[in-house]
Amino acid sequence: MVAVEITPRAALHIESAARWWAENRLAAPGAVRIDLEEALNLLEQQPGIGARSKSARYPGLRRLYLSRVKYHVYYRVAGDKLVVMALWHASRRSGPVL
Repeated sequence: MVAVEITPRAALHIESAARWWAENRLAAPGAVRIDLEEALNLLEQQPGIGARSKSARYPGLRRLYLSRVKYHVYYRVAGDKLVVMALWHASRRSGPVL
């Protein structure tokens, strides 16, 4: 099992997405936080399940798709830590700035 660390940039992405979702998706206002928490619990146990992402700057970068909310969690494993680098909506044409 790995420990989860969220970068400051990823924390901003998460807050922004959760706030937007709560204001605009009244049927499931907490969906971003709920789905992210479930994904992180799974990644703690199985960090290798995310798809490999192409990044020369961050070898080993992976992403996990949250289908209900349509966000990707970008992360990498560094030793015994799983570092969340970004939360990025799938509709965006380019990947996140890490």
